[in-house]
Amino acid sequence: MDSFLKNIKNLAKSRDCDCNFECNAKRFKQKFKNWTSGNIYVDEIIQDTQLSDHNYDSCVALEWIPYDRLYEIKYLTGSESDKVYSARWIDGYIDEWDKKNQNWERKGQNMFVTLKSLNNSTSITLEFINKIAAHHKIYGMTQDLETKNYMVVFDNKCEKCKYECNTVYFQRNFDKWTSGDNDIDKFIQSTQLSAHRNITEALEWIPYDRLYEIKYLTGSESDKVYSAGWIDGNICEWDSYFQAWKRNNKHIFVTLKGLNNSTSITLEFINKIAAPYKIYGITQDLETKNYMVVFDNKCEKCKYECNAIYFQCNFDKWTSDNDDIDKFIQSTQLSAHSDITEALEWIPYGRLYNIKYLTGSETDKMYSARWIDGYIDEWDKKNQNWERKGQNMFVTLKSLNNSTSITLEFINKIAAPHKIYGITQDLETKNYMVVFDNKCEKCKYECNTVYFQRNFDKWTSGDNDIDKFIQSTQLSAHRNITEALEWIPYGRLYNIKYLTESETDKVYSARLTDGNICKWNSYFQDWEKNNEHIFVILKSLNNLTSITLEFINKIAASHKIYGITQNSETKNYMVVFDNNCEKCKYECNAIYFQRNFDKWTSEALEWIPYGRLYNIKYLTGSETDKVYKFINKIAAPHKIYGITQDLETKNYMGTQLSDHIYNSNKFHALEWIPYNKFYDITYVAKGGFEKVYRTKWIDGYIDKWDNKNQNWERKDLNTFVALKSLNNSKNITLEFMNEITFTL
Repeated sequence: MDSFLKNIKNLAKSRDCDCNFECNAKRFKQKFKNWTSGNIYVDEIIQDTQLSDHNYDSCVALEWIPYDRLYEIKYLTGSESDKVYSARWIDGYIDEWDKKNQNWERKGQNMFVTLKSLNNSTSITLEFINKIAAHHKIYGMTQDLETKNYMVVFDNKCEKCKYECNTVYFQRNFDKWTSGDNDIDKFIQSTQLSAHRNITEALEWIPYDRLYEIKYLTGSESDKVYSAGWIDGNICEWDSYFQAWKRNNKHIFVTLKGLNNSTSITLEFINKIAAPYKIYGITQDLETKNYMVVFDNKCEKCKYECNAIYFQCNFDKWTSDNDDIDKFIQSTQLSAHSDITEALEWIPYGRLYNIKYLTGSETDKMYSARWIDGYIDEWDKKNQNWERKGQNMFVTLKSLNNSTSITLEFINKIAAPHKIYGITQDLETKNYMVVFDNKCEKCKYECNTVYFQRNFDKWTSGDNDIDKFIQSTQLSAHRNITEALEWIPYGRLYNIKYLTESETDKVYSARLTDGNICKWNSYFQDWEKNNEHIFVILKSLNNLTSITLEFINKIAASHKIYGITQNSETKNYMVVFDNNCEKCKYECNAIYFQRNFDKWTSEALEWIPYGRLYNIKYLTGSETDKVYKFINKIAAPHKIYGITQDLETKNYMGTQLSDHIYNSNKFHALEWIPYNKFYDITYVAKGGFEKVYRTKWIDGYIDKWDNKNQNWERKDLNTFVALKSLNNSKNITLEFMNEITFTL
């Protein structure tokens, strides 16, 4: 408003506008009849400013502001002759002309303004207005309805900063609080009025009921120190929308330092405390009536709220019921400034479950357990509590004879290979116990041996020696899971079939429902298994002494051993291992054939049921020819599939491909083919005693093993084959088969 006075002087020459457009002055003049201050002199001053405002787009004129359009009027400062007030203005200031509604548009509704009271209207001169305008935006004038004093209405900006700074916001709220002591009120206000840009320079009055969990820490009778939680947290910045202070760190921990009297609170005293701390404000104990300085809860060593502070605030929330142990735990917590792993905690025994004895002597027994809460990770400022990880984690408990055993040296000894979490107490024996991680001392992490050890109580063979043997293999399988055996309940085996036996041990084949262990599942805390319903071999043992490491290694040379089981009927123990071929070292065709020996029968080596042949036709043959000569003869140019038996004549017959030569040598096994799997059997020829037939075979020949369905895949269904009749089955010998193999 530098040109404010100049414009008014120019206007004195003429009150008539000579603009050749509709300017603000003309609009104001049209509305002169709509308002009055009740004082001709004041009206003329306001009208003169309005008639000087010729701008088309903006307005700098003053206006008459009815006193009832102001609210929350509060005394701020000033003498009897020129008091200053703050207020809120409902309408806000004139911005520009609204052509559509033929009225003024306004901005800043419910804005804060300052009112400067005048003794009489003659005080309102152009010079007086211009003096205020040097620092402020003047909006208009009003009149106190009670005192009848006229008042200049201008913006609420700080004269020093030239904008609404922190001091303005604090000043607006002076009437919303009091300490009950004028000296303290003035002291707090002085800090707020000096905090123009730096909010941390201001103190505030903190009502005592906004503090909770107030706990004595230290100090003499004259200057006791307490810790407390502060519900509101500290002021951080002004919220213009809600016209209130924004706050940080709700439920923050603070320190309270008691004072004997209010005169102790001086700027020098505050600065002395402030050297290492952030001071938030002042409060008053409602019982003792002592005033207390409220400052942050920073660590003197770290100069911030470190772990030691958070632990200290919670000392009253736990106890071991033993002073020595309490002090020991607290000492570790107070030294864990930046490294949370250095701190121990008191772990209530009721937060542990699945507690199982592992090992140890009477004086230092070891147990495994699961810990509901898990270990402390970091401080949660929002919830003012510790965040935790590893809920329901496995831990190890080491029992102690007495609390004097718990020394820093003892803890460091355990800590060398482990992470120690805290101390607990057995509710029955009253023995204290150190709680630490469940890692393997050799591997320095949770390896296979740890997972096996957790499950020792979940199984038993019924024999201590076997249990110990199996456990010893598991405890040595740190990284290689294949080194470990397991106890396999006999009820998990099915399709158990006798295979063979020696003088000392019988051998069976079977299927294992669960399959073999492959890796640990941390989420489900159990073993994952592969190969459900896998085929296995069971080797029966006469007595327990047979199960030695040498015996196991002997089998392991050519097989993967899964574990040990016990026949529910004979009570014999049995080693369970894979069904690999000892020659091939994997499940070859011979293994797949062997699994199916019980599914067919014949007096021949390989039997093809006659019913699986059809279209059987006689070709040729001689009654006197030996069988092996016949086989040699047909083996050279043909592929032999197997042997069958004519259901009527009871003669055995060789089955071969009749329409083409089979050149592949990949498959040399015969099978028993049921006679009812043949149809359209046609006689072809006869040479001597050998009759030859032509037929169609429903199933076709074996091609390869189907692992998914655990059966043979076949090719050429309903293929033509030849049947050569044999005199008797006695001629089918190993020499006879070797001769066929040689010919093929």
